[in-house]
Amino acid sequence: MDPEIKTELEAGVFRRLIQHLNERKDVQNIELMILAGFCRNCLSKWYVEAAEERGETMGLEDARQLIYGMTYGEWKENHQPAATDEQLRRFEEAQRINKN
Repeated sequence: MDPEIKTELEAGVFRRLIQHLNERKDVQNIELMILAGFCRNCLSKWYVEAAEERGETMGLEDARQLIYGMTYGEWKENHQPAATDEQLRRFEEAQRINKN
């Protein structure tokens, strides 16, 4: 596959992933971390890292706004309830498993 086409396809897949996550605001970051080992915050950090690799400057809050479609504060206020004891237990368990 032509590298430019591959990059364009990867960019399209990434945009679709972000759209999907924005449509599924009910899916909490902690659940993503438990099941997949990454969340919206991870995507934001990866965005910053990718910018830095290309010599671009991007702050974490700017990246979060791109991923969340709003400021992180707005997201937390409107879409992020406190984690339940069960979620915290499962998260800790997933962290132990991933370290091994």
